[in-house]
Amino acid sequence: MNSSAKLQRKQPNVIVFFTDQQRWDTTGVHGNPLGLTPNFDQMARQGTHLEHAFTCQPVCGPARSCLQTGLYATSTGCYRNGIPLPQELPTLAGYFNDAGYDTGYIGKWHLAVTRDQPVPEHLRGGYKYWLAADALEHTSDAYETLLYDNNNQPVKLPGYRVDALTDAAVRFIDDRKDKPFFLFLSYLEPHHQNHRDDYPAPDVYRDMYTSRWVPPDLAALGGTAHQHLGGYYGMVKRLDEGLGRIRDALRSLHLTEDTIILFTSDHGSHFKTRNSEYKRSCHESSIRVPSALYGSQFTGGGSVRELVSLVDFVPTLLDAAGIEVPDHMQGRSVVPLLYNSRDNRPEWPAEVFVQISESQTGRAIRTQRWKYSVTSLIKGDPVQTASSERYIEEFLYDLYADPYELSNLVGMDSHRKVADQLRETLIRRMVEAGEAAPIIDAAPAAAYGQRKVREYEIFE
Repeated sequence: MNSSAKLQRKQPNVIVFFTDQQRWDTTGVHGNPLGLTPNFDQMARQGTHLEHAFTCQPVCGPARSCLQTGLYATSTGCYRNGIPLPQELPTLAGYFNDAGYDTGYIGKWHLAVTRDQPVPEHLRGGYKYWLAADALEHTSDAYETLLYDNNNQPVKLPGYRVDALTDAAVRFIDDRKDKPFFLFLSYLEPHHQNHRDDYPAPDVYRDMYTSRWVPPDLAALGGTAHQHLGGYYGMVKRLDEGLGRIRDALRSLHLTEDTIILFTSDHGSHFKTRNSEYKRSCHESSIRVPSALYGSQFTGGGSVRELVSLVDFVPTLLDAAGIEVPDHMQGRSVVPLLYNSRDNRPEWPAEVFVQISESQTGRAIRTQRWKYSVTSLIKGDPVQTASSERYIEEFLYDLYADPYELSNLVGMDSHRKVADQLRETLIRRMVEAGEAAPIIDAAPAAAYGQRKVREYEIFE
């Protein structure tokens, strides 16, 4: 029996509260001064806060394939958008179905490649209850929410889109309050509305957050931040209110401690500061996401400071529900981190591994101190390439000295030892993820000044 099964009082309900394109620093616990996320902040403080959580693929479809399977995107085959999740892959829904749960999916799926058409049952990942659209950004707008039900009939929901999905989730929970359920609640917000490249906040928040606070990376680099941050923050605010409503519903039904909630996001947003759109880069703004757990053994779990990835959340939820974690999963459960002192922690990776697609064929690792990223040297269309035989170093950041990643150290002689060690670690992680060991060429020597790094600091 696993560690969590020994501790839990009963079979817990599970809710995944999943946002789209939400930066970690939109939250109060990560320093945002605007008070956008009081419900998430309370959940993180009273539950288990995953302080350093990252996506393993900073683009919608691939990230979602990882969170449904516990596998990296090159293992799921969904290494870019536009590739449906293979039907033979075991999913969260399948594991919870087998454990006797009533499973449901509400919102954005993005794993069927039907775009604005209904998702046929065989492409729904095994979820029993279905109220969703493959690409919600193409079937709906801020005040025009259109989803499809189990019978592939269109369902138009009233209200602002976040509220419409939250209403549906509350109904799902209330209808299943007497039996164990697993609900995956997948919002589009705070993703942009594609057809007009805008971030449509609720009308009441339309101008409230404009020019109020700009994260330092965006303040330095510009992009579309000054144009879009106000609406983006308004969307985050309404999402947090939705989280509060879900938690209120659980409280009123006396299900608070018997229901595990995981809050996380598929990736962040750099507002066109790192490439020509919003994500698909190695930078914190693309890969770092807000994440916390509450309920059952996660209540009072404190802060987990280890680096965790989306692939870790599948084994975590299975472990917490007392379901055996399959050996083939490439992530690991964070549950054992809750019950060990700082001096007796279980072995945990010192870095997270990130695969990057579409903007480039790239790979990266992030340690507590360093960010190291490479890009393919093979000519061709990166959208059609899952991996590469040969890469070249592209970015190296010292996150202690430069947390906003404004000074690229790649190619500096003073940091050659750091880069060499990180290169070997990256190759090892690629092989562990099922990729062939590539050649990684050193970056050309930098033509600008060098910086000092002490020998004992190199491998932090």
